[in-house]
Amino acid sequence: MIFYFSATGNTKYVAQRLASDTKEEMISVIDCVKNGRYRFPVKPGESIGILSPTYNFGFPLTVNEFLERAEFSAENKPYVYFAATFGTTPGYTGSLARNFLIVKGFAPDAFFSVKMPDSWTPMFDLSDKAKMNKINLKADTQIDDMIRKIRARTRGDFMKRKVPRFAYSIFYRDYAKSRTTDHFHVEDSCTGCGLCAIKCPVNAIEIVNGKPVWVADQCLACLGCLHRCPTFSIQYGENTKRHGQYLHPEMKNC
Repeated sequence: MIFYFSATGNTKYVAQRLASDTKEEMISVIDCVKNGRYRFPVKPGESIGILSPTYNFGFPLTVNEFLERAEFSAENKPYVYFAATFGTTPGYTGSLARNFLIVKGFAPDAFFSVKMPDSWTPMFDLSDKAKMNKINLKADTQIDDMIRKIRARTRGDFMKRKVPRFAYSIFYRDYAKSRTTDHFHVEDSCTGCGLCAIKCPVNAIEIVNGKPVWVADQCLACLGCLHRCPTFSIQYGENTKRHGQYLHPEMKNC
């Protein structure tokens, strides 16, 4: 089983590559939380993979919720691995995954990280498509190596650019501020297609009088609404308009 969270397609792409090679099932963490699905029997020979992007050196809130509540059952402990996608650093995510899973009796056997374009456009400029493609080509090499290790059931910590706990503790505090939905605004070019509301992982958006309205004080700050908007009408703060949109090129319909 390959559990993944993805807003702009990066982590879903990694999950899809793994699923194609290992023939194991892909399971969306967002769907699990929305549907209250937390119990998973593990078949003999099946592995457990947890894949997540890195938000403020930690996890998206939905990944935290899933890992807190997930229950796995197996006759014998399966091979368990965790992989983080990241733009600057995978932060403290490996240790967080270990902490969540070890108490359930499913401590990870291996840890991986894959550097991909950072879709946090309030800070990072994604407008240079050639540069983004170059990063993704390098990511494919990292994914290939990860797949080889997972198929061989290799054990070890292969994560790069990690940060210590104290750095995570400082930077993750800002995640709550980032999730405040009054950072968002909608431009007049909005057509009211409703895609943002449909795709929001936490149902924070509703279409009112043909325009998206944030009906929750906080969301996940995944920016999936901004990056998926077909008219690029959703903005977050002052910088996103010039920093562009991004979806993984193989996951345009994610």
